[in-house]
Amino acid sequence: MTKPTIGFIGLGLMGGNMVENLQSRGYELVVMDLNKDAVAAVLDRGNATEASSPKELAASVDIVMLALTTSDVVEKIVYGDDGILAGIKEGSVLIDFGTSIPASTRKIGADLAAKGAGMIDAPLGRTPAHAKDGLLNIMAAGDKATFDSVKPVLDDQGENVFYLGALGAGHVTKLINNFMGMTTVTAMSQAFAVADRAGVDRQQLFDIMSTGPSNSPFMGFCKNYAVDGVSDLGFSINNANKDLGYFLEMVKDMGTEAKIAEGTSTYLQAAVDAGMGDGNVPEIFDLFMKLEG
Repeated sequence: MTKPTIGFIGLGLMGGNMVENLQSRGYELVVMDLNKDAVAAVLDRGNATEASSPKELAASVDIVMLALTTSDVVEKIVYGDDGILAGIKEGSVLIDFGTSIPASTRKIGADLAAKGAGMIDAPLGRTPAHAKDGLLNIMAAGDKATFDSVKPVLDDQGENVFYLGALGAGHVTKLINNFMGMTTVTAMSQAFAVADRAGVDRQQLFDIMSTGPSNSPFMGFCKNYAVDGVSDLGFSINNANKDLGYFLEMVKDMGTEAKIAEGTSTYLQAAVDAGMGDGNVPEIFDLFMKLEG
């Protein structure tokens, strides 16, 4: 069976490795990124071309894939004068692999549907190394027939591909996942800092807590930084802060509240304001060590 042609916008650490994986599996790519070195690396591997605009890219491929940073960026790429919506073909599919606001995703999906195109939101789990090997966790949602049409490609990108239902459910699930994960890391990092300030040895705290139900990979990441000085989670405070903001916006749209998330968001924002945003989330421990009431 002939492989679909894929357009890919966003060649950062995750997107670049996803594209390399697709190239290794014989897909023809059309790519775009502001980083021309990243584009050149794709072109040098062959079987790929560069588009001059999202409109041109969308008009030339069967599937458009996005690995972008924020909902605002996604909307600009979709709705600009030379954007995806202006060029996408009937029957094509847009897949958003980023972490976006579900309401924005549903709006884009409706506007694409009006042009006869489909959309899947498919946020990711795991690391860029998994992306390069086609071993991501993919949380996909959208019209089932549309999902079925692109699933063979998703299977080439992910070891675990979950179908979650109506468009937006993937982004809802990812935001809930990141709310849980980043709140856990923030709470555990503060626990280590409070122990230290109270004169309790951090290693001993870990030894005790890790024998009970609080033990988790996240505790290990927090211990690695708070006790051993190793920052190895690989998810930045800036990204965590963005995702908690999206989670709170989603909750507000649902007509409810999330005080726990508000607390996590307050500390993440304080870390960003303190110039710590590029650091990995467990490094928020340093903020708690200096925090004054």
